[in-house]
Amino acid sequence: MRDFTRSIVEHLSNGRSPVIYIHRFRNYCTDISGNCYCSHDSVKGVEILTLQRECHACRLDILLRVLLIVQQLLQENRHGSKRDIYYMHPSVFREQSVVDRAINDICILLQCSRHNLNVVSVAKGLVMGWLRFSEADRIFNCLNHPDTAHSIPVHVEEVKDIISVADYILVVEKESVFQRLANDCFCKTNRSIVITGRGYPDIPTRRFLRLLIEQLHLPAYCLVDCDPYGFDILTTYRFGSMQLAYDTKTMRVPEIQWLGVFPSDAERYNVPQQCLLPMTSEDRMKTEAILNRCYLQRVVPEWRVELELLLQSGVKFEIEALSVHSLTFLSKEYIPTKIQGDVAS
Repeated sequence: MRDFTRSIVEHLSNGRSPVIYIHRFRNYCTDISGNCYCSHDSVKGVEILTLQRECHACRLDILLRVLLIVQQLLQENRHGSKRDIYYMHPSVFREQSVVDRAINDICILLQCSRHNLNVVSVAKGLVMGWLRFSEADRIFNCLNHPDTAHSIPVHVEEVKDIISVADYILVVEKESVFQRLANDCFCKTNRSIVITGRGYPDIPTRRFLRLLIEQLHLPAYCLVDCDPYGFDILTTYRFGSMQLAYDTKTMRVPEIQWLGVFPSDAERYNVPQQCLLPMTSEDRMKTEAILNRCYLQRVVPEWRVELELLLQSGVKFEIEALSVHSLTFLSKEYIPTKIQGDVAS
């Protein structure tokens, strides 16, 4: 960090305009032939910032302001959120996305992750099941009450002493499904760890899941709604997000398998017509865009088949639609049968 700022100061002191090279990353392309050579950690381009362009000078000013705040956080051993940083200079930053981009640029320039800058997200994820671990001075013991929810730690790098007797990890898209499983005492009956990111997962949830898989070597399954947004959440866990493509290697979970719900499950489990919702034009556009991602053809072509079926059927449905058979159908029939039969994609 000091070398970077010193280089800029030296350039300015000598009357020269500093030139900043920011690598750009992508975790997929749109070559659906499957013949591409995309890598999650390869550079896909370079953005060059100079003071000769006014918009670049403004970005550089913001980047240096954020860098100074980060330096202060590190020196004082404190943590702050992106929102905290924004409110330190709201008249300069003007909107949150400006700060977000500056933080990403700093991570790329310094070749580090966001938590290395002491910039943290407010964790929204939940976990329950056959698990015990510590974070700093706190002990999270889920073993005595496996169906009680605990918040996922913010400082995942401080998690240690992980102990588990679980057979697998189940990730569910939504808190409502997580609570359904808790009410059904799913973990007490099935030796498992259940996690929810409550929608699109935040960084702590993704890092925590990756840590558990690395430490415990357990199979992991993902249960999402049968719609393009559920599928996008599934791919965020497995392949990472485009926004944080530069840090995909620390958060992606290539081991995770798609448990459901599949478009083909509508017929297989006799989901009533009134539970099937027509896809909107926005749903169709999003599905078509996801179908163009290279990794569907190259890595998980079976996922692509199901997604094409979703588009062809023109209907979507939620996980909870399976409850039409019985309130406990999901926890007592669908999930155990899928996992025992190893029918996950």
